[in-house]
Amino acid sequence: MMVPQRVSLLTLGAIDLPVLRAFYKSLGWEETDFSSDQYSVFKTAGVLLSLFPIAELAKDAGIELPTSPETFRAVTFAINVEKPEQVDSTIEEIRKAGGKILREPSDAFWGGRTAYFADPENNLWEVAWNPSSIFDEHGAMIAF
Repeated sequence: MMVPQRVSLLTLGAIDLPVLRAFYKSLGWEETDFSSDQYSVFKTAGVLLSLFPIAELAKDAGIELPTSPETFRAVTFAINVEKPEQVDSTIEEIRKAGGKILREPSDAFWGGRTAYFADPENNLWEVAWNPSSIFDEHGAMIAF
């Protein structure tokens, strides 16, 4: 038997679900019909991003988690784009939506372009252009 090699849903434990939900909605991201005031799910290219109260997530997993929005959870997410100038324009939209820009767009040593931001609960995101990235017809990155 083999474990399926896929990621289909990522869940962020939200300290303040309404604030976090409002931030992602302000990016122009579309929610699914599953979304409610207690659980939010956003459509992305290939993976669903869900927001769930962190206390409930910890209870469900049977563990204790830090609940400070300043805690770095040692995970980063990435929005990969098709053109280098999209890194800059995406960061500007994120700035307008209230995202905290951690690293302004710059050329990377590996030949691409990259920037970082944090959402209202300090979940870290990279916006990157990789010259060798390949995207499918839905916008999901399938290789780089």
